[in-house]
Amino acid sequence: MTKFKIRKVIKNFVNYLRGGTIWIGLIVLLFIVIGLVTTAKPAYRLSSSILTTWTSQIDSSSFLYLLSMENRQYAESFPDDIERLRWSEVLFEVTTNIKPNDVRSLLGRELPGFYGYNQRIIVAGEGTDYTNLPIESSPPLDVVLEERDASIDEPEEKKNEKQAEQTTEGREVVFIYTTHNRESFLPHLEGVNNPNDAFHSEVNITKVSDRLGQALEIEGIGAQVDQTDIMSILNQNNWEYWKSYQASKPIVEEALAGNKEIQYIFDLHRDSRRREDTTVTIDGQEYASLFFVIGSDYSNNEKNIALATKLHKLLEEKYPGISKGVTQQGGSGHNGVYNQNLADNAILIEFGGVDNEMDELYRSADAFAEVFSSYYWNAQAVQGE
Repeated sequence: MTKFKIRKVIKNFVNYLRGGTIWIGLIVLLFIVIGLVTTAKPAYRLSSSILTTWTSQIDSSSFLYLLSMENRQYAESFPDDIERLRWSEVLFEVTTNIKPNDVRSLLGRELPGFYGYNQRIIVAGEGTDYTNLPIESSPPLDVVLEERDASIDEPEEKKNEKQAEQTTEGREVVFIYTTHNRESFLPHLEGVNNPNDAFHSEVNITKVSDRLGQALEIEGIGAQVDQTDIMSILNQNNWEYWKSYQASKPIVEEALAGNKEIQYIFDLHRDSRRREDTTVTIDGQEYASLFFVIGSDYSNNEKNIALATKLHKLLEEKYPGISKGVTQQGGSGHNGVYNQNLADNAILIEFGGVDNEMDELYRSADAFAEVFSSYYWNAQAVQGE
């Protein structure tokens, strides 16, 4: 074999080897990308919000339909009373984020009244519909941290007028914290009229947390109330406001690690809606309304949904109209997890709105404590059987 032929063979071999290496590298890269996409938390994935919602609600009949496309035996098990999937509609929804049978998906981004079009109402309270669901605002952090004058005539502390029949005997079984801890209320902010500026370092939703903890203690239920300034953590890390839940997550994890007695976790917030949507009159007194929010972008949230639903119903029995219901939020524009994946019985509660006064909020905190204590002790009795 001549030197020329040898060189040609070697050159061809090198080219084949180089090409094979490139293909192997591309295959490895593909597997890495697939791994990153499939293991990323739902809240951080790039996806169509319609696709996310659709896949999260898919039921067993739909899986049977998909399987029947490969194995006709599954088609015999498909329920006769359920309509089969229409791929043309599915493709249209995924590519356009518009549902042909739901006008809200078409108007939701254009009309302010349709803000909550991509939220799901699990239980609707009196007057609740898709036009008055809670608004999760995301203001610039410098607005939240701005110093403002505030005044408040603190109502008298809740007095222990009764002796609790049962107690947790010093065990703090409820953990209360506030991710958006500087959410405040216009009636207590001097010279502030813009709802988007309703933030204060001291006169804010944390006072409602304190009141709720105190009210639970009177009912015999030990509560641990966290007062961490999450907004300062954001500022220290140079994070935007939407990373609030990322900042509050270690607070919850630390509480769970340090106190094994915690059974319930409540994250208190203030809605951005106005007074007409967040106030209810009961027996001649005005209360700040409550709204339960459950994230949709994490698995196994059934227990949290069940807890919120049960508390809503109990509140309606004792204080009709105080609870606006239970909503599930997630997808584009929402956190969708709210740290509720860290434990069972973790819920987010909206207490009132920007126009509510502190005495109205305190009444609602007392009412919630009363109703929750009834639920708690009944649950303890059932577990003890």
